[in-house]
Amino acid sequence: MALLEHEQTDPRALTQQRFERMTLAGGDAVPPVDTAGLPDGPHWPSLLQTVSLLRFRHRFHPYLHKKYGDIYTVRLMPKGRPLIFFTRPEHAKEIFAGDPEVFHAGKGNAILGPVMGEHSLLLQDGAEHKRARKLLMPAFNGHALRTYQGMVTAIARDEVAHWPVGRTFRSHDRMNVLTLEVILRVVFGVTDEKRLAALRPRVSATVNVSPAVLLVWGIPALHRVGPWAKALQNQIELDELMYAEIRERRTASDLAERTDVLSRLIREGAETGDELQDIELRDQLVTLLLAGHETTATALAWALHELGRNPDLMRRTQVAADAGDPDGDAWLDAVLKESLRLHPVIPMVVRTLMKPQTIAGVDVPRGATVGPSILIAHSREDSYEEPDRFDPERFLGHNPPTNTWIPFGGGVRRCIGAGFAMMEGVAVLREVFTSVDVTAVGTDEPRVRNITSVPRYGSRIKVKPR
Repeated sequence: MALLEHEQTDPRALTQQRFERMTLAGGDAVPPVDTAGLPDGPHWPSLLQTVSLLRFRHRFHPYLHKKYGDIYTVRLMPKGRPLIFFTRPEHAKEIFAGDPEVFHAGKGNAILGPVMGEHSLLLQDGAEHKRARKLLMPAFNGHALRTYQGMVTAIARDEVAHWPVGRTFRSHDRMNVLTLEVILRVVFGVTDEKRLAALRPRVSATVNVSPAVLLVWGIPALHRVGPWAKALQNQIELDELMYAEIRERRTASDLAERTDVLSRLIREGAETGDELQDIELRDQLVTLLLAGHETTATALAWALHELGRNPDLMRRTQVAADAGDPDGDAWLDAVLKESLRLHPVIPMVVRTLMKPQTIAGVDVPRGATVGPSILIAHSREDSYEEPDRFDPERFLGHNPPTNTWIPFGGGVRRCIGAGFAMMEGVAVLREVFTSVDVTAVGTDEPRVRNITSVPRYGSRIKVKPR
């Protein structure tokens, strides 16, 4: 598809065209599958298996692993398409090392196409993905991350200063507010309060879109009624704001000095002669929003919950936060990693095969989808002693065995924002624990929300000044 020039983009028309194009395309690019001889799995109707995988993953994955072993097949709608889980670290290594021209990741995220757009890094495969990743990488290298850290710290300090003292509140809600502000200010580069006020509710509505809306967006007639019409209108309004920001940023007099991700992407394209068009920038910014907002917020909320349950670990975290040195940051980093291990935000990593492959000795046909279960990988007793226990020591001074900790995926498709998420998480934990004591209130458990898993009761805590 030919890209439009900057001045020709009409936000409303582009949004409507994207919805029509992405919903009508559906699964046409996914080849039919020969399901004979696949590993065993439940023989329930595909609708029941789909609902179980989407809504009851925290029980369904362990059930499947216990009943069928390390490799099993789930058949999903539409048409009972097979998804084959490989749960051992060596299986994940094979899949992550697979030829990206054969192991396509973009098709597994197709449900998000109407929101993210066809130029999204998460939806692209092959040469298009390689190009986009090359253009995005400089905005997430070590030097860039160091320039973002000060703003993240300031946002976190302001957020913690407004927490109610001695009253129970849902830390997950506050972490969502915090990480949204980081996305808007550090990634989008918006600082004007009027623009932030216009963006916040529209961004939140995009993040909170119901899975029921996503699953049947492929029926264009629904775009005019009920929650689908509301979601489309929200997308139009958000896109209008984002395209206006992109156009203005291109001509900003201080573009060369700005350090936000959007400004870096505009400069990178101009310097390399491979400029990202407005529509591409919009798609990548929404991708960074959806991939980096609630995921980081959830990991932080679980970390506060776990530390608030264990006074000894909390005090050690406060000492690390006060130190403000590499050793202290190493402990905070370990806390965040253990939170991501014990409470995975995303349940699995998937690839759709464009050619037949043999994986872990299993012949898998073209068109099948394969992937490691993050839920199982993070809870294997042969990888983690007492896997149900929160223990940051597992990550202190060393990395876990290869492919046993995979919250960001792996291989050439490993999450481009992994470094940003870890930097942000460490900065937030440092500000929290230099300022307050945290006590967890009650218990909590995961529940499914959209494609992520979040604390069912919001990771309730109380705080008091240190």
